[in-house]
Amino acid sequence: MGVLAAAFLASVIGISDGDTMTVLHEREPVKIRLAEIDAPEKAQPFGTKSKQALSDLCFGKQAEVVPQTKDRYGRTIARVKCDGQDASAHQVQAGMAWVYDRYVTDRSLYMPQDMARSGRRGLWGDANPLAPWEWRKK
Repeated sequence: MGVLAAAFLASVIGISDGDTMTVLHEREPVKIRLAEIDAPEKAQPFGTKSKQALSDLCFGKQAEVVPQTKDRYGRTIARVKCDGQDASAHQVQAGMAWVYDRYVTDRSLYMPQDMARSGRRGLWGDANPLAPWEWRKK
């Protein structure tokens, strides 16, 4: 894992999907995977809406990035704030992502997920939403 950089500010220059973005930090693009959550894949129901929700929150804005680790694809796993809002919590609260049970350390994310589920927000409006980690197994 190695020692990661301290928190930094960067401009959000790209949104790949509901849990992945590219930021410009010191003139270098850095691929960021939002920590603690998993958003629907592009081809999955709500994949496009999830990407749009993250884009609405962060695209073209200054983000505060708090790196945690790197994943096997070399992406920086981080908590990111845009306009003072935690992007992981925002996506879960809007029903645009699941709390990623396998990697979650911030248990406080479960409450907004439960509220989104009971309010049938976003992907929870589906009769049988399929978690992305299950979708990828198909």
